[in-house]
Amino acid sequence: MTGTFVVFEGGDGVGKSTQVALLTTFLSERGIAHTVTRQPGGTSLGAKLRTLILDHGHGDIASRAEALMYAADKAQHVYEVVGPALARGEVVVSDRYVDSMIAYQGAGRDLALDDVATLAGWATGDLRPGLTVLLDADTADAVERISVKDRLEGAGTEFHRRVRAHLLHLAEQDPNGYLVLDARQPREDIAATIAARVLALMGH
Repeated sequence: MTGTFVVFEGGDGVGKSTQVALLTTFLSERGIAHTVTRQPGGTSLGAKLRTLILDHGHGDIASRAEALMYAADKAQHVYEVVGPALARGEVVVSDRYVDSMIAYQGAGRDLALDDVATLAGWATGDLRPGLTVLLDADTADAVERISVKDRLEGAGTEFHRRVRAHLLHLAEQDPNGYLVLDARQPREDIAATIAARVLALMGH
């Protein structure tokens, strides 16, 4: 893999989509080849899995079944989108990846963290990002601003607090691989910090 893999993580409503878009604009303006995607989703199969996972209409989904669907989404995503783009030497920008699965399905759903991490690693062939941008904000405030919540957004305050705590824990374990930013800062300042870190990662 010769490209650069950048992942955005964080709780719901912290501004990941905004920062993904700003980084995409930054790369486009400089003529840097890139692929932008999201998880779950990003492939035809992933889009169907996203609907199955997040739509309230599918009833109560077992935590293990949920984790397996996320794993399937990631396996297809790496196979169809991420792997080929990295092989072409592109910058891959992904809205969520493995850390979300471990934090949401492991810490959030109270499944064994090691089991979920092993499943996620197996599904992705242990492909890890060169940089994970973690946008951090008070979970309850961020989720409350979402007017229409999907299954995970509506999982409750304690669920989202566990998710936030575990994402921060993952970042603490690998400070060189993570860029943790206060999501409440001006979005232009956040974007500038991210862009500088991505260029440094690319050796520019």
